[in-house]
Amino acid sequence: MTENIYTSEAITLLQALIGIPSVSREEEAAADFLQNYIEGSGIMTGRSGNNIWCISPMFDINKPTILLNSHIDTVKPVSGWRRQPFTPKIENGKLYGLGSNDAGASLVSLFQVYRHLSATRQSYNLIYLASCEEEVSGKGGIESVLPKLPPITLGIVGEPTEMNPAVAEKGLMVLDVTAHGKSGHAARNEGENAIYKILPDVEWFRTYRFDKESPLLGTVKMSVTQINAGTQHNVIPDVCTAVVDVRSNECYSNEELFEEISKHIGSEVKARSFRLNSSSISTEHPLVKRAVSLGKVPYGSPTLSDQALMRFPSVKIGPGKSSRSHTADEYVMLSEIEEAIGLYIRLLDGLKI
Repeated sequence: MTENIYTSEAITLLQALIGIPSVSREEEAAADFLQNYIEGSGIMTGRSGNNIWCISPMFDINKPTILLNSHIDTVKPVSGWRRQPFTPKIENGKLYGLGSNDAGASLVSLFQVYRHLSATRQSYNLIYLASCEEEVSGKGGIESVLPKLPPITLGIVGEPTEMNPAVAEKGLMVLDVTAHGKSGHAARNEGENAIYKILPDVEWFRTYRFDKESPLLGTVKMSVTQINAGTQHNVIPDVCTAVVDVRSNECYSNEELFEEISKHIGSEVKARSFRLNSSSISTEHPLVKRAVSLGKVPYGSPTLSDQALMRFPSVKIGPGKSSRSHTADEYVMLSEIEEAIGLYIRLLDGLKI
């Protein structure tokens, strides 16, 4: 099968998937369609929840295994769409529709690459995984599937990167910060204002800098993104809460960051989760070196993906642009899908890891 036919089939599949709403945790209809499509092409599938995978028929436990992964789910459509988000439309070489760029183009391109490479003899095994709940980092997504699969040596994560390899990715930790005061009447000198008690902590988050800086990801970034306090204008608030978004680099685990933060904060602080750590892969890895030889530029990505849940080396690379993700009138260029399929094959065919 030529790359042109692969591209045509990928675009047709992507159009069908755009037409099936698959917002996070509501992917069942799209997963059913994709599973039937894959099995209709003669490939056996495994399934857990709304996650679907295929394992190359020549699987050999003595070989390393490469995972080709992208996600089925999308965010909810934002306001401002001039087109119908669930009606695929091609105009001037662009395919419009929710999830076309993030990450439908990667999802369908990687499947065609799997079809091609799993039919050839390679020095590695290949697994294709279409996962769910990526946009919400849900526990029913890739995290629930990886223990069911053979050990993975390398992950290829399909996300819009203009086919440049993201060799590092920032992690995420969300903190709930609570300051406790004492209520009283605002007209009298009563109570302890919890808003005033939290202000030094807010300022600390704004100004503090962690020592270790990544050449690819820069510094750890902390942002106070929500504050809530008070019941009415004449009552001194006895509780003030804040939410802090912490984007980690690969120099720190989330647990290490939390320990340092806890030393400096006067308010009560709790982490919602430690699971979404930063990830990185050596620029000397054979896949990265091959990408560079093909004219692609390694970089560090500020956005989170399922790489955060992979405990093995991984590279984020796929068609489309990250800036189009989660926007009104989202689109992917048809030429980007064609380029992606060809480049994925050139990156992986004959690769030794």
